[in-house]
Order: sequence, then C-alpha cells, then structure tokens
Amino acid sequence: MPLLQLPENETQRLLKLHTYGILDTVPENTFDKIAALAAQIFDTPIAQVTFVDSERVFFKSNISPLEATEIPRADSFCTYAILNEKPTTFENTLEVPSLLENPFVTMDNGVRFYAGAPLRTIEGLNLGTLCVLDVKPRTVTAQQIKMLETLSSIVMDELELRLATRKALRTQTDMLNRVVHDMKNPNMTISLSAELLKKKADNPKIVADFADRIKNAANNVLNGLNKMLDLSQIENLEFKLSVDEIDILKTLERTKQNFDLIASQKNQKVNIICNCDTSILGDDIRLQEAFDNLLSNALKYAPINTEVLIKISNNEKELVVEFKDQGQGLTEEDLNKLFMKFAKLSAIPTGREYSNGIGLSIVKMLIEQHKGQVWATSEGKNKGASFFVSLPIN
Repeated sequence: MPLLQLPENETQRLLKLHTYGILDTVPENTFDKIAALAAQIFDTPIAQVTFVDSERVFFKSNISPLEATEIPRADSFCTYAILNEKPTTFENTLEVPSLLENPFVTMDNGVRFYAGAPLRTIEGLNLGTLCVLDVKPRTVTAQQIKMLETLSSIVMDELELRLATRKALRTQTDMLNRVVHDMKNPNMTISLSAELLKKKADNPKIVADFADRIKNAANNVLNGLNKMLDLSQIENLEFKLSVDEIDILKTLERTKQNFDLIASQKNQKVNIICNCDTSILGDDIRLQEAFDNLLSNALKYAPINTEVLIKISNNEKELVVEFKDQGQGLTEEDLNKLFMKFAKLSAIPTGREYSNGIGLSIVKMLIEQHKGQVWATSEGKNKGASFFVSLPIN
C-alpha cells in the first residue's frame, strides 16, 4: 500500500473538514477527556484525536510524550486509517512491511502498536481518527475496538453540535444585521418627513402628504419586524397550525382586497380565475400570510399597467394556486436561490417599494407546514414569472 494513498473522496473530504473550523485550534478539555478514556480502555501511554489535512495531521488532543500539534501526513499512521470504514489496527508495526521505514517506527522507543477509529461524517467522509498508540506490541479485543468506535462517534457528535451552533449564531447575526439595515430607510423617511412637517405646518396638502409618508414608513418598520418574528417562530417551531376546513378562493379574495389600493397606485390589476372546488383543511390565517407575500412580490416587481393572474386548479390529490405576473422574470441564478433567507435577486421593485428579502422564505416554510410545496418558473429575464403553491386535498 503506497504510504500517501489518498481516499477516493479526498477533495470532498478536505472541503468538509475545513467547514468544521477545527484545524489549528487550541486543546480543549472535551476532546482531551475522550482521548484519555480511550487510553484507559487500551491501557496505552498515547491517545490522540487527529484531523488529516492535505499535507499534515493536526492533533486536536495529544496525550503523549510528543510535544507537537501536528506531524507530516506522510509519517502518520492515520493516513492509513482514513482509508477504511472500520477501525485500523497494527498490533505490531514491525510486522507491517509498509511501516518499516516510518520514522516513528524506526526511532528509539518507536511505535509498535496503533489502533485508530475514523472520525466519519454522515456522508461517509473520514476526517481523521481517535487513535491509541504504544511502544510495545499489543493484542486488542473486539470489545475494545467497539468502544473506540463509540468514542469516535462522540467526537463527531461534538463537532456536529459546534457546527450547528455556529450556523445558528451566524443566522442570528445575519438577521440582526438585516433588521438594522432594513430599518434605516424607513426611519430616515420618518425623521426627514417630521422635520419638513415642522417647516410646512401651514400647508394642509403638504402636511397630509408627509403624514402619509410617515405612516407608510412606520408600517414598513412594523411589517418588517413582524416578518422577522414570524420567521423566528416558524424556525423554532413555536407555533402550531390552527387547522379547519377553509375555502381557498375566499382566502385569495381577501388577499386581493388587501392589495387593491397598492395595485391601483401602479394601475395594476389582479384577477382570480377559478373553476373548481376550493375547500381544503388548513390554517386560514397562515395561508393568507403566504398568499399575501406572493401577491406583494408579484405587484412589487411588475411594471405599471400590467396584470397579475391568480389561477386555482385541482386534481384528485392537490389544489394548485398559480400567481402569474408580467414582470421582470427570473434568471437561472434567481431560481436556484429563490426561497433562501435574505436572497438578493436580480429583479428590482418598480415603484421603490420596500423589500427585506425574507418573504419567500416565509412562504416556503408556511406551505411546507401544510405538507404542501412551492416553486416558481420563468422563461427568463423580462418574460414574467409564475409562482405555484400546491396543497394536499384531505
């Protein structure tokens, strides 16, 4: 076996390893305890938690006389261990031809025994090992190997927990940054309008105009905060659907009514076409929230003097609602990130409307809460788009 034989998934393995952010970090009690327990199980003087990088092996924990944080990959027994799904054992390294020239075998009091269980991700990528070593040959039992595997899985659990925590913190930071960013424009509008009101207090028309601006800006702030709150509640499963028999057509008619004034400002029309039964089981308030977001987007990104068509159809298993606009359309890149939080798309609001980039992600989560699906199609830029919602017929 070549000393530097690489796993078949080496590229993916290294990418995954680097996502954990574990390389070149300081020793930690959690990993040291796991390594110490492994040493006790095998009664060995050396135990390590290792991560195999492209050209080196990093020691996250190193219980041994060797004062080092890394060694060349070519010299490490873990180079062999990550090639295998199951633990690798060398009960006597002097009986392994490929190890006879290894510097840690040939040195004084060289390594004679090695057992390493791979640190294996759910995708089947071996990032490193939990290993034990000794300067004298040893015979291991199946029970010891099983316990080493269990400890290696605990190392991976710890890594996954840290990764999930880091992602959650990043999401919260992104959300906070977005809130601060999105509140700036409405608050500036409120501040400037208030200043102008003081100067033009004797002109009723100007007062009314700026009062409307202040009201709209305040509503934008409130709507943005409510969407952030909804997103947080949905993600943390802090609300339950209130399921009743509802009429989707009536829900959509309320949505249309909510946006009649907004549509009229850009001379846009909203038409609903329906020739089928529209009764399903669902949460009327949450579904209207999803439909409100979809219609808001359709009107927001469509030019003046255009139509948004809402078409309802069904089959034996599902009811489908299509929101079809004549707007700016979607690129392939847009379609790939459409329902991601804070996604920046190529389309620009046509009437300087406000957008915080989370409406479609809320739609997706609300519809999926109803065991439904949401997707979009577009023939390309400036060719309009259709957003579809399918809901199961119970």
